[in-house]
Amino acid sequence: MISFTVFVFLTLLFTLSLVKQLRKPTAEKRRLLPPGPRKLPFIGNLHQLGTLPHQSLQYLSNKHGPLMFLQLGSIPTLVVSSAEMAREIFKNHDSVFSGRPSLYAANRLGYGSTVSFAPYGEYWREMRKIMILELLSPKRVQSFEAVRFEEVKLLLQTIALSHGPVNLSELTLSLTNNIVCRIALGKRNRSGADDANKVSEMLKETQAMLGGFFPVDFFPRLGWLNKFSGLENRLEKIFREMDNFYDQVIKEHIADNSSERSGAEHEDVVDVLLRVQKDPNQAIAITDDQIKGVLVDIFVAGTDTASATIIWIMSELIRNPKAMKRAQEEVRDLVTGKEMVEEIDLSKLLYIKSVVKEVLRLHPPAPLLVPREITENCTIKGFEIPAKTRVLVNAKSIAMDPCCWENPNEFLPERFLVSPIDFKGQHFEMLPFGVGRRGCPGVNFAMPVVELALANLLFRFDWELPLGLGIQDLDMEEAIGITIHKKAHLWLKATPFCE
Repeated sequence: MISFTVFVFLTLLFTLSLVKQLRKPTAEKRRLLPPGPRKLPFIGNLHQLGTLPHQSLQYLSNKHGPLMFLQLGSIPTLVVSSAEMAREIFKNHDSVFSGRPSLYAANRLGYGSTVSFAPYGEYWREMRKIMILELLSPKRVQSFEAVRFEEVKLLLQTIALSHGPVNLSELTLSLTNNIVCRIALGKRNRSGADDANKVSEMLKETQAMLGGFFPVDFFPRLGWLNKFSGLENRLEKIFREMDNFYDQVIKEHIADNSSERSGAEHEDVVDVLLRVQKDPNQAIAITDDQIKGVLVDIFVAGTDTASATIIWIMSELIRNPKAMKRAQEEVRDLVTGKEMVEEIDLSKLLYIKSVVKEVLRLHPPAPLLVPREITENCTIKGFEIPAKTRVLVNAKSIAMDPCCWENPNEFLPERFLVSPIDFKGQHFEMLPFGVGRRGCPGVNFAMPVVELALANLLFRFDWELPLGLGIQDLDMEEAIGITIHKKAHLWLKATPFCE
């Protein structure tokens, strides 16, 4: 029965593909497209994505060039893989490249209302303005300094009380979950062990679905294909669970009326959004579903990105003992007379900041960023790119470009001590958080968590692999997802530092 279904499916795809080719206008056939690999009938180049698409696309772009054209299912796709091409596109054509494709899981789990996946238009502009002014402004981020400090302090206490190696992957994910829960909802993810585990598991499943493969994203006219992916039932289940969770959170905030009771400086994210919702002067009316969409943005970007980055940093430092020693000496020499590094100290830790930059270069959290879509026909370097083409910016490939980086495969934090290149979208050689209008506005939200946690881990403890393991045994394999994590959890032995 399954074989017959597959046969019918392939026959239908062949027929649709043949009809499409016969009906394709002559002008479209003659369009000068960028080079790319040969494609198969029906699926185009979909089979060449592999299990880690950013690696597969980097390999293909090395053969076909930094501006490469693919056909992923029925979706025309442009892959950008060099700083030169990124500069050409985002300096001269940023608005045309600022669209977003409609992606099934993101639409469903984000209520069609997230800022990160919203189409380029009025809703995106207004909601992004609210996020930047109300949620992600320097003043607002600074107002949560005490939350970050308290949660990092609890992390250090947990490690100090441990006997034997600690699972740093789980501990850092718990850290970022708790910080984001307090900032977004006003309470820790610790009301009870069962509740905490439930919320953490829901967030993990949300991340898995957002990074999952849904056939309709590549064959939009064949929505029924999702039934064969095995993911649709899981998607609906986690949507209902998260929807109930968000409903409860919003009802509790309305009942508590906490924003009026505590004052604006103590508002959490839900307080702010409910206040904005009541404001008659807002350019757009904000619904509860749109509040939920913003919470999806906050949770996905705020938890996964920071925790994954901390783990990649610690893994690279374990593999590079000289860099570990230099980072620890820096923080221990500059921060004296207190038990913890505070955020006021971070600006002095130039080598540690260089370590963070180097890890973001080697391990960008989302190596293909969030897909874009071209909103109108345009010409790039003589190539004619049709409207509705999907755009993948390979941030990993750009950061490994030998034209921009000496010894790009090596872990060399020192390169950033003498380089002005940063990761905030101003330098095309390094784009871990995107660039231009669709660059990630939450970078200033995540980085204080990363830097404060890292500085304190290095300040308070000496680190080594569990007994019997050497540097060569450290598994650096990547796990696929919306954020690229280290596949194997990082277990390390922590020894309290004594001056």
